Amino acid sequence: MPRTYQSSSSDKAGTFFFATLVLWFVSVLFEIVFNKRRELLYVVAGGCFYQIANWVIRVRVSRDPLFVNTSVSLLHSTITSTSVVFILVNQWLRTGFKRMFDHTQLVEGTWPWAYQALCFSCGYFAYDQWDMLHYHLYSGVIPAILMHHLILLICFTLALYRHVTVNYLILTLICELHSIFLHVRKVRRMVGVRDAKSKVVKVEWVLNWIMFVLARIISHVLITVKLIKDAYKFEKGVEWPLAMFGMAGMNLLNAFLGIDLFNAFKREKNPQQNNQKRRE
Repeated sequence: MPRTYQSSSSDKAGTFFFATLVLWFVSVLFEIVFNKRRELLYVVAGGCFYQIANWVIRVRVSRDPLFVNTSVSLLHSTITSTSVVFILVNQWLRTGFKRMFDHTQLVEGTWPWAYQALCFSCGYFAYDQWDMLHYHLYSGVIPAILMHHLILLICFTLALYRHVTVNYLILTLICELHSIFLHVRKVRRMVGVRDAKSKVVKVEWVLNWIMFVLARIISHVLITVKLIKDAYKFEKGVEWPLAMFGMAGMNLLNAFLGIDLFNAFKREKNPQQNNQKRRE
């Protein structure tokens, strides 16, 4: 059952993030209807696809809001990771490794299917923001997950409007490879598989940490370094400051995620010790 009690601080946060989501939706709708930006229909398609997946899981599997939300997030991570890997491998075969990471390619170019994939993922983050707000799947004065989605919606949407840095943002989505294991862990625990000594759980944690380092930490640090290195190549405007703001936020959130992941690993590894602390 969804939580029925919310503190005043959470209520204020929910109101703020709901208002920003409405403004975002009006902006996208305006671009599609009045500016004839039909390519942005992929954003709507993405949001509708994941909302339908939500309904299917709710009817066929479970009505628990957290389980449904996590399952849809796992679906998104799987689809997005597959799409990003396909886009990168395809472009590598077409142009070669060095040329595909040229500044002009990353900022002004758009790899085949990159625009559509970014639109579809943007639709997911809008859907997920709504689902979390609707079922109160957040906590805190400034919920990190809602802030994360807001930052992504701003960066993704502006890039889609201006047709710039689309390829850079596709690179940031490599982190979804790690998100797969975050969501698998949550689903695994919700269905009752919690034995830290089992081979399945051990393998999952190994892959979780490997993907965290490779797909989230290293990839985002390299993107940030590339942005700093090529700062003088950007034209005067909002592209470089917005890109740096986005990556600074992503790296900060990654640091917090690493701390949370380490604490979760310790709790799962020593469940008896945690139970003793709770009793004390």
